[in-house]
Amino acid sequence: MRSLLILLLSSTLAAAATAKPPPKKPAAPLDQLFAQLAKAENAEEAKPIEEQILAIFRQSGSATADLLMARGTAAHESGDDKTARKLFDSLTDVAPNYAEGWHAKALLDADAGDDESAMFALQTTVTLNPREFTALDQLAQMVEGYGNKEGALKLYKRALALDPQLEGVAKHVTALEREVEGQGI
Repeated sequence: MRSLLILLLSSTLAAAATAKPPPKKPAAPLDQLFAQLAKAENAEEAKPIEEQILAIFRQSGSATADLLMARGTAAHESGDDKTARKLFDSLTDVAPNYAEGWHAKALLDADAGDDESAMFALQTTVTLNPREFTALDQLAQMVEGYGNKEGALKLYKRALALDPQLEGVAKHVTALEREVEGQGI
């Protein structure tokens, strides 16, 4: 009986050792798009990939959030910022974990000159979605505008790591690296 158990156990272990590993899970569409974006050779090649990524970011998964976002965006584009503000405030109340709701609110606040609220909303955006490269770039510009060059450089580098072709970011990084880190001999 004992030898039968040992034989059974050893054959099970041998079979497990020679078994093929489970098939690799395919990369999520967003991961695939970021991989393509990293390989883009120029801004023209990167643009459609960026647009696909941003379209995925805009998917809230909630009909209510989508409706508030659509109406808020339409109100802002038509110049009715008072209505847009109410809609975006409602959006962030209804869907506080929806990064693009905060991003829309940030853009509205920045347009209104409310830098404090815009920076808070941008920080919330990148906390909820650390890969939101446009929000990282916008936050970096605001931080740089307030004189925090080291903080801006870190944010620009994060944005550039996600999207190496992001318009104008490489120039900011190069300029700030000289200022913050100095120029080598």
